[in-house]
Amino acid sequence: MPSLQELERKVAAIERRNKSVEEDKAWETSYARKAVLAALTYLAIGIYFSAISISSPWLNAIVPAVAFMLSTLSLPFLKKLWLERFYKKK
Repeated sequence: MPSLQELERKVAAIERRNKSVEEDKAWETSYARKAVLAALTYLAIGIYFSAISISSPWLNAIVPAVAFMLSTLSLPFLKKLWLERFYKKK
C-alpha cells in the first residue's frame, strides 16, 4: 500500500500536469493564437508571392490568410458535429 507521502506526490504531479494541459488548451483555442497564425501565414505567402513575381503579392496574400482564419474558426463547430455524429457511435 502506498504511503501518504507517495500519494501526495502523485496527486501533486497530476495537478501540475492538469495545469499544463489547461494552459495548452487555452492557448490552442485562443483568438490570439489564431491571429498570430493568420499574420504569419500572410507574411509567408506574401514573401513567396514576391519571390515568384506575382503581381500585387501583398494584396493577393490576403486571400489565403483569410481562408486560413475562416477554417480555424469553423473547426470547433466541425469538431462538435463530428463528436456528436460519429465519435459517440463507437
